[in-house]
Amino acid sequence: MNPLDAIVSIASDLTAALSSEERYRRLLGALRRVIPYDAAALLRLEDGDLVPIVSKGLSADAMGRRFPLKEHPRLEIICRSDGPVIFPSDSGLPDPYDGLLADDHGEFTRIHACLGCPLRVGDTLLGALTADAAQSHAFAGIDANFLAAVGALAAAELRTTHLIEALEHSAERQGLIARDLMRDVELRQGSDMIGTTQVMQRLQQDIELVARSDFTVLITGETGVGKELVARAVHNASGRRAEPMLYVNCAALPETLADSELFGHMRGAFTGASSDRAGKFEVASSGTLFLDEIGELPLSVQPKLLRAIQQGEIQRVGSDKLIKADVRLIAATNRDLDQEVKAKRFRADLFHRLNVYPLRVAPLRERVDDVPLLAGYFCDVMRRRLGLGPVRIDPDAAAALKQYPWPGNVRELENMLSRVTLKAAAGVMRGDPVMIRRLHLGPDFASVSPPSHGIVATKVAACSAHIDLKEATQEFQRSLIERALADSDGNWSAAARSLCMHRSNFHHLAVRLGLK
Repeated sequence: MNPLDAIVSIASDLTAALSSEERYRRLLGALRRVIPYDAAALLRLEDGDLVPIVSKGLSADAMGRRFPLKEHPRLEIICRSDGPVIFPSDSGLPDPYDGLLADDHGEFTRIHACLGCPLRVGDTLLGALTADAAQSHAFAGIDANFLAAVGALAAAELRTTHLIEALEHSAERQGLIARDLMRDVELRQGSDMIGTTQVMQRLQQDIELVARSDFTVLITGETGVGKELVARAVHNASGRRAEPMLYVNCAALPETLADSELFGHMRGAFTGASSDRAGKFEVASSGTLFLDEIGELPLSVQPKLLRAIQQGEIQRVGSDKLIKADVRLIAATNRDLDQEVKAKRFRADLFHRLNVYPLRVAPLRERVDDVPLLAGYFCDVMRRRLGLGPVRIDPDAAAALKQYPWPGNVRELENMLSRVTLKAAAGVMRGDPVMIRRLHLGPDFASVSPPSHGIVATKVAACSAHIDLKEATQEFQRSLIERALADSDGNWSAAARSLCMHRSNFHHLAVRLGLK
């Protein structure tokens, strides 16, 4: 192949539908038919080092090396040059590829012919193209103009591939962000922090204060109190609110995959790693990373997380390259991390790094005055979801909701009201009001003391002069039936027997009183 044909072949590959690696290999192949090299390499400049992208004739371990310019004078000369460099065969400068030829077979072969081209686009140095031979006069008579043309094409190919890779990386990152943001989308879009009690007001003030900073936040509280909502409130009030907030459930991370999930991995780093993959720290760059259930994070991963917080750097599994991690970290746990540290299940240094600004979310039993607000909110959510008419809670049921201890906190309240609204709506005409009564709440509320024997006593006290006997009787009947159903765990036949009534009469009475 003459030099012109080689240039045409390289140029046509620039627009061909080939992978970047295949384009690079074809470039070296075309070059080999014109220049009798024993080894050639295309190298990319990364942080002052030349890193091989593809090579021909070099040993396998050469591809795993980095070549710092300050340690390799020949490569430094090539990169500083304005054009191709052909070193004299008697040059005393060490060659970076001495002993790295694929055909060494355990011998230390010294390179005697060396040339290289800096790869530039404008004033930007992207890397270098090198060729080496064991024979001292292998490159005699090589046309410098031909090498310059090859270098220009190789630089254009490197630049094009870099842009494509950057676009692919951006698309992958956006895809990962989109996938992560789809998790519990209804929760994120439809839930707010609700409460007017003193503890909730203090929490709101703390959120507004810490959100202005980039401090690491540790959110503590029992299961179901709404720690994720607090994390989102911090992010949404911060300077990073325009960037994504990504979520990691540390309790669901297998120890063997925790490193990869958080910090990413390189292809071949472990069985099943078929391609490079960015971790959550990389994907959340410039945004916020929320580590839920941080107390469940495996001990083996904790030192790497500590390093990421302290130095703002991470390493993918299987890579020695450090990556800057510009991420605001929020963590949450239902564990007492102080006790976990004492039990040596959690690192003390990591705990102190996380606990820069602690936020405690109070359990629902400590803010019972917020129960009616939350109940009304969740009932309205269910009304919209199910396409119902107005959903109301009668006073007896509302009183029971406030007296219940709520061991599952706000999450339990939400789940219970979703279930109860569905039950109460059974048999109600579409668009008609739905009334949630005490009997709908279920057996867990049987032990909760109802108001004093019904509403009759209240009505008598409130209307001492005029009493509507029919209304008072009906209220008394409702109270007895609801109590009987609660005591019978919702069993209508048992409730009828306890009131000495036939089941069919009991059923008709309940319908007439609006209880069914």
